[in-house]
Amino acid sequence: MSSSEYRRLAPAPHSPGSHDDPRYALYLPEFAADPHRAYHDMRRRYGSLAPVELAPGVPATLVIGYSTALRVLNDPERFPADPRTWQKDVPAGCPVLPIMEWRPMASRCAGQEFLRYRQAITASIDEVDMYAIHAVVENIAGPLISSFCADGRAELIQQYVFPLSFQVINYLLGSPPEVGQQVAAGIAAMLEGVDAEAGSRMLGEALANLVVMKRENPAADITSVLLRHPAELSDEEVSHHVSQVYGTGIEFELNLIVNTLLLILTDDRFGGSVLGGNLTSRDALDEVLFNDPPLANLLVTYPRMPILLDDVWLPAHQPVVISMAACNNDPKIRTSELTGNRAHLAWGLGPHACPAQSLAYIIAEGAIDQLLDALPEMRADFPDDEPAWRPGPFHRSLVELPVTFPPGAPLSGVQYASARPATYT
Repeated sequence: MSSSEYRRLAPAPHSPGSHDDPRYALYLPEFAADPHRAYHDMRRRYGSLAPVELAPGVPATLVIGYSTALRVLNDPERFPADPRTWQKDVPAGCPVLPIMEWRPMASRCAGQEFLRYRQAITASIDEVDMYAIHAVVENIAGPLISSFCADGRAELIQQYVFPLSFQVINYLLGSPPEVGQQVAAGIAAMLEGVDAEAGSRMLGEALANLVVMKRENPAADITSVLLRHPAELSDEEVSHHVSQVYGTGIEFELNLIVNTLLLILTDDRFGGSVLGGNLTSRDALDEVLFNDPPLANLLVTYPRMPILLDDVWLPAHQPVVISMAACNNDPKIRTSELTGNRAHLAWGLGPHACPAQSLAYIIAEGAIDQLLDALPEMRADFPDDEPAWRPGPFHRSLVELPVTFPPGAPLSGVQYASARPATYT
């Protein structure tokens, strides 16, 4: 399929999309099927800044040059993350509005607002007992693996990675399963742009209930720490920060684990080496964070005024989206040796860099190692031998990860969870 089949015309003189050049539609299934071919074509045509559409009629500039991304991410004065001016002209039914609109949390704010929120969310994550998380992941993984290891086959997203990520995040936030299920469904709808408004409402209701519950009965969890932080966040502010933890914990963490398992199962460089002990799951994780980061295109900023960047005029208040996937693969900085190299942008950079990197690594490594230890002969079993990817402008996410393996007895010493996990859609 040629690149012109998933581009849309949107001429704009002296700005991204000028000279009758087309915009790339990041929301189409064709883009999701082979984004790296699109990034290569963008780089050949436009250099470091490419004209894209995030949804029909929603133009943006995609940053695909590594050094250009560093300049944007380290300059919050000229490239603030506050979308309030932009969203005034966005129709209420726009499928990407719920994921991009302003919310009272650090990732959508600048200046003093940002500092207040950032201090609170960072403090809440710093309270997490990193040593205890190893045991939490192990205790959740064992029963999940035991529930399907005798079958000889499994669909790892539905049966393992989603319920594991879901239960770990519920533990960190002190959330009961029913609240987490409602949150997960809402976030999935928002990210895919399908019934995004309904997803946003579902998410808001669930988080409001959780915050009320934790204010009445605080405990040693992220939600309770946010509520008692000296920043004195309101219930609404806490609910939005909890939403962000859920979003990154379920979507980012799930996709990170799944994409890494895909690499290990389908790439001989990693499959044999990880299972044989030459490389670690951390090495495989870093390869994925370079090539197929779970959030491929995000870190959105909105210039306050027209800005000339790399000989391109960026319009005021139009989204400038960092493509972590494209920037990580910029030929100007890319090397052939990735083992131990963590100079990628998958965690962000500058003031908005992810504060939970260590926690995410611990959860992902534990989930992968537990599964590989239990089922070392596991093999991918895709229909037609090809993985399918969920469409959407922001994430890099498999539809399913079916596997086969020699049937075995349930793991010894594990207890089955009483609550059935929510369905991942």
